[in-house]
Amino acid sequence: MSLPGVLQDSHNRVIRDLRISITDRCNFNCVYCLPETEGAGNFFKPTDTAADEPALVSGKLPYPRKPRSQILSIEEIARVAHVAASLGVNKIRITGGEPLLRRGVESLISQIAAIESIRDLSLTTNGTHFPRLAKRLKEAGLGRVTLSLDSLDRDNFRKITGRDGLAEVLKSIRLAKALGLAPVKVNAVIIRGLNDHEIVPLARFAADENVILRFIEFMPLDSRQVWRREHVVPGAEIAERIQPEFPLTPLPANNPSETSARWSLGQGGGEIGIIAPVTQPFCGNCNRLRLTADGKIRTCLFSLHEHDLKPSLRDHPGSDEALAARLRQIVPSKEPGHRISEPDFEQPARTMSLIGG
Repeated sequence: MSLPGVLQDSHNRVIRDLRISITDRCNFNCVYCLPETEGAGNFFKPTDTAADEPALVSGKLPYPRKPRSQILSIEEIARVAHVAASLGVNKIRITGGEPLLRRGVESLISQIAAIESIRDLSLTTNGTHFPRLAKRLKEAGLGRVTLSLDSLDRDNFRKITGRDGLAEVLKSIRLAKALGLAPVKVNAVIIRGLNDHEIVPLARFAADENVILRFIEFMPLDSRQVWRREHVVPGAEIAERIQPEFPLTPLPANNPSETSARWSLGQGGGEIGIIAPVTQPFCGNCNRLRLTADGKIRTCLFSLHEHDLKPSLRDHPGSDEALAARLRQIVPSKEPGHRISEPDFEQPARTMSLIGG
């Protein structure tokens, strides 16, 4: 039965969570997203010359960006947030690309924070611009922040991200804690043969710093489409590696749609979470939509079809009713789940940096 006044899909999932990408630009070239550095190319270079292996060329490739005219303005993004909130969305995450590259991000945070029904307003960042903007973001109404930390080794961090930025990220994590942007979450994408040897050190970092370290399985969302299942470290294996070092105590889910399984590390406020979309899909409780920087709604992270909101925003600039009607029209088509494990799985054309986490 459809509930009045909310966004509900054809599988009876009520949409409460909107992920908003505000830029398609990023100053990292992470191997799991934009593997366009020589180091990434060398890591993913096939061990044989099988015809179905993707060709990798050395050097950085130009990646097409949308012209500014196709990118939603801060005002348009805020309008989508207001309309989505009127339809039951109460959780918004600002993403990118790297969202702190976008001018006006503080203004957007302020406008969304002013929406009374939004209970959780967060931002995901790689941390490089966070120290410059952190205090202003907090004052604008940002509730919490998630930062990316895929390695604690400077050289390996550079290999994974294409940037010598480990010190910047560590500084940003500690600054977020000091400012009370809590709970501070730290994301690490684990790739076999690249950083899986750092699983226990990363868990120890969470315990020492009293943060939530979320281990994420490597997903097929990279620009070169070099993902292979053998690169995936299953979530169960991650937990097995940590268990001998820490007395993992399972923690209850905050809500049924939570993406991570959580454990206390047995000391302080540190905990780990494991997000395992490849080996333990959680699609049945998914309550998320994604808005791309160029105004497309994606009903699943792995959608092959997108729904353009720009006509509703720009052809009807004063009509929130038209925008609400468009969202109501889109949501019933939300997929029952992704098809990563199916033989006919097709990787979406957009990378994670162009979708938003």
